[in-house]
Amino acid sequence: MRVRRSLLLFLSAVFALLLVACEFSASTANIGSAVLARDEAGTEPTTVFTPTDTFYLIVELANAPDDTTVRAVWYAVDVGDVAPANTLIDEATLTSGSGTLTFDLVSDTQWPPGTYRVELYLNDELSQTLEFSVQA
Repeated sequence: MRVRRSLLLFLSAVFALLLVACEFSASTANIGSAVLARDEAGTEPTTVFTPTDTFYLIVELANAPDDTTVRAVWYAVDVGDVAPANTLIDEATLTSGSGTLTFDLVSDTQWPPGTYRVELYLNDELSQTLEFSVQA
């Protein structure tokens, strides 16, 4: 009986060391919501923008330790002859704990009419994809 207990304690210690060595993360961080909006406060949610709008992405991050990374990757999916399909526009990364994160994308010129998407990554894993459009 004493040998079993010692063996169990030894195996538990080895398992704990393996978890630390492999940088195991039991994080339950998640994106509670993600919404596109015309304003930074998110009071004007939309999936249809005008050519002069700034694209805002408001993300609610929940159960997240302070070193959680959220990355937004913006694409022009189909904007006609202006750019090839699925052209990468920009990307931005924020590191934060739980709370509200705001990403924005501004153009020096007008956005061409067409379809767009933003991919949202949580700790380098794709979490959500939001599609939207620009109409003249």
